[in-house]
Amino acid sequence: MKFSPKIGSRILADYGMFLVLIVLGVFFSAVTLSEQQPTGPTAALQVVRQIEAGFSAEAGILIPARDLTDDAAFAAELVRLLGERGFKNLFQVVGEPRDARMELERMEASGVTLQVVAGNETTAGWLVFADLKVDFPGLGNPVVLKPRSHRWPNFLKRDNLLNITNQIAVIAIIAVGMTVVIISGGIDLSVGSLIALSAVTACLLIQNLAGALKAGVFGMTLSCAAAILGSGLVGSFTGCMITGFGIPPFIVTLGVMMMASGFAYLLSGGESVYQVPDSFVWLGREASFLGVPNAVFLMVLLYWVAHVMMSKTKLGRYFYAVGGNAEAARLSGVPVRRVRLLAYSLCGLLAGLGGVVMASQLKSGAPTYGQMYELYVIAAVVVGGTSLSGGEGRIFGTLIGAFIIAVIQNGMNLMNVESYTQKVVLGAVILVAVLLDKLKQGGFRTR
Repeated sequence: MKFSPKIGSRILADYGMFLVLIVLGVFFSAVTLSEQQPTGPTAALQVVRQIEAGFSAEAGILIPARDLTDDAAFAAELVRLLGERGFKNLFQVVGEPRDARMELERMEASGVTLQVVAGNETTAGWLVFADLKVDFPGLGNPVVLKPRSHRWPNFLKRDNLLNITNQIAVIAIIAVGMTVVIISGGIDLSVGSLIALSAVTACLLIQNLAGALKAGVFGMTLSCAAAILGSGLVGSFTGCMITGFGIPPFIVTLGVMMMASGFAYLLSGGESVYQVPDSFVWLGREASFLGVPNAVFLMVLLYWVAHVMMSKTKLGRYFYAVGGNAEAARLSGVPVRRVRLLAYSLCGLLAGLGGVVMASQLKSGAPTYGQMYELYVIAAVVVGGTSLSGGEGRIFGTLIGAFIIAVIQNGMNLMNVESYTQKVVLGAVILVAVLLDKLKQGGFRTR
């Protein structure tokens, strides 16, 4: 089978953005490659293996640790693992170098023989351990052990990858609705303001009607559902204005954007609403499986459902038909107005859900939430391959587009690129995506 240019073009059209995402990941992995120091239980396991390889179970071992969470986890795991392996002469000291010196002096005065000082990267480097044979001759000739460092990209650290997915969750969730709207031939600039309105509404309902700090799961669920439904009604209003009066979507959604933002400020009095219980963060922050935040699982579920809807159902074909040629769709029996109304309603609902997720992540609601998010959402949709002219696009392409934007931002943050330069780069990415869309539609025409 010969490889034809048409096949190559089809592959680029279907998988081009995914390849771009892979290239970006490789690039940021290369430029953020650095020396990594193990911490906590991982570091403890490395040190235990070194001790096992060179010392008997009777060896005297000093474990210094600072009064920090990571150091405490390291010391506790070290003691546990050494105890399981039969090591009994374990001495711990918590504090600063002067505390370690006092412990060494006490051990020397007591006639203790010390074979190992087992510390992490910081404590093993304390000057008090620099020349133990000379400073504390009574202890013997102890060896200072620490975890071995290794080279690994900061970009590919597990915590950083989880941070990317969690940060992009709100944008990606809203981008599902925006994709449907743009495929059906519209645009929605109000989603950023709906984030703020939904977040404020949910937190106010929890604070005033569900018990505030003592609110239960049922009360919080009803409050969040009401906030999401309210945003869906705003989306329906937007759709009615566009389909009922023929007003351009840009103008209608611009007006709704300003109105929703104003309502968010009026409802909250211009201040944050934070009288919500600690359990409210379950959706936005907490992880239920493999350390992956619940918001990410919700995002994945929504994309699967949206993919099935757009690719396997009659409604999905209607969205594409209306965006491709509304008049032809109408003549074919497609209820064009109802389809567009449903698209904006769905977008409003998902914007409301995004606001609830953000409120859960930040454990509060504020009228300032969602600023500029409408641009990030549209950018994710466009970068993902959805045509601004309507009738063309894929749901999973939008997810890839959202991750491309998130990876670029995260990578530039890791490289310490200033925020102004980041805006320039993201703007250029959006322009390139639009230019590629234009080329796919048949190139440029000169007049």
